[in-house]
Amino acid sequence: MLLLQFSTSHYCRKARLALGYKQIAYDVQNLTPGMHVLKLKPLTGLTTVPVLLPQLEAMSQELSEVMPKAIADSTQIFKFLENYRPQPALLLPDEAQQREAWMLEDWLDESIGTATRFVYYDFRAGEGKHIDPSVSSQLVIQVVRRQYGINQAAVNLAADRLARALEVLRCRWQDGVYLVGDRISVADLAAAALLSPLALIPQYRQGYPWLFERIVQIHQICGEPLPPGLSLVPSS
Repeated sequence: MLLLQFSTSHYCRKARLALGYKQIAYDVQNLTPGMHVLKLKPLTGLTTVPVLLPQLEAMSQELSEVMPKAIADSTQIFKFLENYRPQPALLLPDEAQQREAWMLEDWLDESIGTATRFVYYDFRAGEGKHIDPSVSSQLVIQVVRRQYGINQAAVNLAADRLARALEVLRCRWQDGVYLVGDRISVADLAAAALLSPLALIPQYRQGYPWLFERIVQIHQICGEPLPPGLSLVPSS
């Protein structure tokens, strides 16, 4: 399979975790922000990454006839992969628990992932500029800030949202191995991916060590390289 992505996107990391957990071989194609529209719009009608291409020419004719040509959106990629390769399962056997897992995944996807983006790009434009002070990197950061309307007021709201979210996750993750039930689920993968950019921000690394231990563990389970800033976090 081929994953069309931005290399730094935490939503694309979410798709890579799922592919790794399912033990599905895949390649990636890193797109250029802005120019990516020309590639994605004809495939999906959308302009967002990630997009997964099942590479139909490598499949049997019978399978190709029922396989979608392209799957857009990380949540839809989760659902496609679960149907394509049911084991190891990402869905929980208990229906009530799985509904809860999908609810958490949606909350993380629609709210917390966005809050992480705001806080992260504000950091990278300010005290985190030293991580990559190159003109090209700072240009991308400024483009993202304008695109999403990232200003100080919005960043403050995002930081408050993250603080509340991390308290919710702490009650589940710090006292147990998984967010829902007794095994990994779509909620765990979403949290591990969408909160991973916070690893580069000192106040989060210092204030939430349990969070990054869990993120490391899930990346190891999925065989995905650790996010920037996490190579030194020990696994318990």
